Amino acid sequence: MLATTPLTEIAEPPDVLVMPAVGVKTPDRIVDVVRGHPALDWVAAGRGSGAALAAACSGTFFLAEAGVLDGLTATTSWWLGPAFRARYARVDLDERRTLIHDDRVTTAGAAFAHIDLALAIVQQHSPALADLVARYLLIGDRPSQAIFAVPSLLATADPTMTAFERWIRDHLAEPLPINSVAHAIGVSERTLQRTTASVLGMSPVEFVQEIRLDQAIFLLRTTQQSVDTIASAVGYQNSATLRALIRRRRHTSTTEIRRGNALFGPGHRRGGRGARTGR
Repeated sequence: MLATTPLTEIAEPPDVLVMPAVGVKTPDRIVDVVRGHPALDWVAAGRGSGAALAAACSGTFFLAEAGVLDGLTATTSWWLGPAFRARYARVDLDERRTLIHDDRVTTAGAAFAHIDLALAIVQQHSPALADLVARYLLIGDRPSQAIFAVPSLLATADPTMTAFERWIRDHLAEPLPINSVAHAIGVSERTLQRTTASVLGMSPVEFVQEIRLDQAIFLLRTTQQSVDTIASAVGYQNSATLRALIRRRRHTSTTEIRRGNALFGPGHRRGGRGARTGR
């Protein structure tokens, strides 16, 4: 049993305030929970008193809703990125990163990033103790959660992105000049650039790369096709380009992928072929 104390019985803000995640499954429901929540006053008061603030996953919405992330760089769970960015435009969001510390506020990514968050809080007071805890718990460095992001799920946040993602997958082996893609889905190139940036926090070219990586990793894990063949199938002229992109964006190699030694989100989903948004 863990003793708890209602907020109304706490005399003053604590030295460290960690906001928990909420047990709901959609961004809209998260906003419903945090909007007007009594804890927001405590978050704001903690910021004013100089307390260290921290949150991971959907808990980051409490910090943003209270305004304490305005002007700061923060992260959240990768699948909450589009909704977070749309609601909290004053926050410099980088959902690719697992952990961010900015001006006494620490934010972390998806569910198990709570471990990274806890270690970061301990490390601020005792780096040696944080290192010891990490060793006992076999916790390694996970600077990025981008490898776990599912492009097709991110795209469902906006109809234009849904159409964009679907069109890319249907023409994956072809050259994909952004102006032609925009025309094909019925929007201007400027609109596509703006929408991709506002919803996903990346450029259209970067999103195309993510989808190509998604499919390439799936093929590397599930077929014996050569890397050159796979590169061609996902729109690259040679394997060198694909290898370099995997190294740069996924911090691994085609060899490690085929050995099954690399961690993935994209391209490694139960049931076969990478998920696609509904038609």
